[in-house]
Amino acid sequence: MPRPRLRTRSRPSWAEDPIDELAERLVEQVATAVHPYEVAALLESDGLTGEQITERYARPDLFTLAEDLYARVPRHYPEPPPAPDPWRPDHLRCALRGLVFALPGLAYVLGAGLWHGTADVSGLIVSALAAWAWNQALSHRAYLRLAAGGKAAAGRTLRIGAPAGALGAAVAGLLVSGPGTGAAFAAGQSCYLAAASVLLVLGRERALLLTLLPVAAGAGAVLMWQPPAPLALGLLLATVTLAVLAAGHAVRDAVRSETTAAGATPRVLRSLPYGLFGLAAGVLAALAGADDPRSVVVLTLSMGFAEWLLYRYRSLALAALRASTTSRGFTLRAGRALAYCLGAYLAVLGLGSLVAGTWPAPLLGLGAVLWTALLLQAFSLAWTPAAVTLAAAAAEATAHFAGLPPGPAQLICRTAAAAVLVAAACRLLGRPTAHR
Repeated sequence: MPRPRLRTRSRPSWAEDPIDELAERLVEQVATAVHPYEVAALLESDGLTGEQITERYARPDLFTLAEDLYARVPRHYPEPPPAPDPWRPDHLRCALRGLVFALPGLAYVLGAGLWHGTADVSGLIVSALAAWAWNQALSHRAYLRLAAGGKAAAGRTLRIGAPAGALGAAVAGLLVSGPGTGAAFAAGQSCYLAAASVLLVLGRERALLLTLLPVAAGAGAVLMWQPPAPLALGLLLATVTLAVLAAGHAVRDAVRSETTAAGATPRVLRSLPYGLFGLAAGVLAALAGADDPRSVVVLTLSMGFAEWLLYRYRSLALAALRASTTSRGFTLRAGRALAYCLGAYLAVLGLGSLVAGTWPAPLLGLGAVLWTALLLQAFSLAWTPAAVTLAAAAAEATAHFAGLPPGPAQLICRTAAAAVLVAAACRLLGRPTAHR
């Protein structure tokens, strides 16, 4: 007898290939499978029965259909969700830090009648330079100790370093100005700067802002009437006392905290370039103030925005690192981020100069130098900005004491220093390894 012919079931008339329709419906799930067995489990969970498989899809069993689907759909694995941005700027914190950077300048408005003569002014300047240099180095070392050993380690560093810095800066002011009200003001200035450094390192910006309320109130009164010397002196002493008490309380809490972790003690020399940069930045700011005090006011008011832009650059650089597939592509994106952030900062300085009625060019050069140097320091690249800013400060100081016109000398020194620092930032921060 002849063998009976097997009849093959014809496909439904409403679809050319039902498996293609099934693949289109389940494409997202099938594309992410790494084995046909995953597709089989998917079909089974979808409620597909053996009868449907043989009658509708003309396949003998579930696994054959799963293998067919797995072969038809290309593999496609979705990108993992983006990680949270660790450098997203904290707008409120940057605004608070901007206020506490700017408000101390009101103390000089309130206390302008408490010192007399060039000796007192020179003592204040020397004391401020010593305090800036010391506190920059101390803050860096405290941050290192905070990262390595927790708040308790940072608190112990600040407990010793802050009083030592205040004493040294006060003695420097006394040696230059001699005994008198100028030396007393320098001592108060030194104590305040040391206390402010402690509070900023330990994240107590709100407490620092509250300590500045007496000075802010007194400076506001100066706009309407000149307060008597005893009242001005009392407000200044109140601010210094509150700042010192707040700093002592913050250090005590930090030392008593239970966040101490095992970690190697960083070498003192690691903080040296930060102190040198603080000295150079102080010299540049003092020379700018001697030429036009309004430029220092504008620069001080811009510090909060400058810090916000430092975070913004790191955020943009991280996004560029994730989006780039080649080293050259990342270098171009990082360069654009640098140009965007530096340009935004200079635009704010230029606008501030126009409002204050001062010539913007020297201030723009100084702002470019300081912001780019701070950016490099944020990536632990400290010696290059220290050396460049020291060279610029030495050149400007030489020109100042030689009696050269301040405008051209400042412009040349600051433009050259800014160009060197921007070139260094493009080269050093244009490498992907600098951001990992």
